[in-house]
Amino acid sequence: MQHAGIWGIGSFVEGREVTNTELEKTLDTNDEWIRTRTGIERRVFAEDDVNTSDMAYYSAIEALNDAELNAEELDMILVATVTPDYPFPSVSSLLQERLGAEKAAAMDISAACAGFIYGLATAEQFIKTGMYKHILVIGSEKLSKVTDMNDRNTAVLFGDGAGAAVVGPVEKDKGFLSFELGSDGSGAMHIRQDPQLIMNGREVFKFAVRQMGESSIHVVEKAGLTKDDVDFLVPHQANIRIMEAARERLDLPKDKMAVTVQKYGNTSSSSIPIALVEELKNGKIKDGDLVVMVGFGSGLVWGATAMRWGR
Repeated sequence: MQHAGIWGIGSFVEGREVTNTELEKTLDTNDEWIRTRTGIERRVFAEDDVNTSDMAYYSAIEALNDAELNAEELDMILVATVTPDYPFPSVSSLLQERLGAEKAAAMDISAACAGFIYGLATAEQFIKTGMYKHILVIGSEKLSKVTDMNDRNTAVLFGDGAGAAVVGPVEKDKGFLSFELGSDGSGAMHIRQDPQLIMNGREVFKFAVRQMGESSIHVVEKAGLTKDDVDFLVPHQANIRIMEAARERLDLPKDKMAVTVQKYGNTSSSSIPIALVEELKNGKIKDGDLVVMVGFGSGLVWGATAMRWGR
C-alpha cells in the first residue's frame, strides 16, 4: 500500500478586517468579553464579489506552486465547504475548470469544520489503493454570507478564508499514520443554517471540549505512539478554550499548538489548513515532526489525523 502525505500547502485570507471594537457599535458585547470567551480579536470578511470558489482557487494556486505540481497533473479535487457558491454545481467543479485540471474528478464534502480532515482521509484512501496519485484537498468558506450580524452568539465568531493541500505518495516513514472520523447526529441541530447560522453555544462547547481531546489521543494511539511523541498540534480554530483543552490532553507546551483564532476567528473547514500554513511559514513545524490535526463541527461531526511531516 502506498503511503500518502502532503506535498504542498496554500491559503487565502484577504478582505475587510472586522475588529471586536467595530462589533461593539452594533452588538451588546465588548472587546474584553469576546477575547476572554473566545480568544478572537478580529476576523476577515471576503469582499462582496469574492466567493467561496474564488478563495479556493487562490489557495489552490499557492498549494500547487508549493508542491511544484501543475494542475494538469491532478487526478481529483476535493473541496470541503458548507458555503458553496451555489447548491449545485459543486465548488470543486467550478475550480476544476478554472485551474485547467482537465483530467481531475471533482467532489464537494459537507462536513462543516471537520471537512478538511474528511477530505484528507478521502484523498489518502484513493492514493493508498493506487487509484490516484495527486489530489487537491481544500477547505473554503464564506461564512459572512450566512451569519446574522445582529446575533451576538454567532456574529463575533466567524470569518472567511480558504486553505489547500496537495496530497500525494510519500516515503513509507512519512505522511498520514492514522485517522479518526465520527458523527453524533443527536446533536445535529446544535449548529445549523436555517436560513442563517444558528448555534447552541453551550452544548457545542461541552461536546467540543471532550471530543477534541479524545480524538487527538485516539489517533496517536492508533498510530502506535504515545502523546510524548507528538511534536505539534493543529486544532480547529473555533475557541481558544476548546483548543487549550485539546492541548492539555496531549500535555503539550503552549508554543507547540497552532493559534490563529485571534486573527481570523472561526473559518470552519479552512481553519486547520490556514493555521497549518502559518505555522510552517513560522518554522514551527519541521520535517519529521509528528503533527496532530483535529476538528469538530456541525453534524455533530469530528475528525483527526496523526501524520509524520515530510515527503
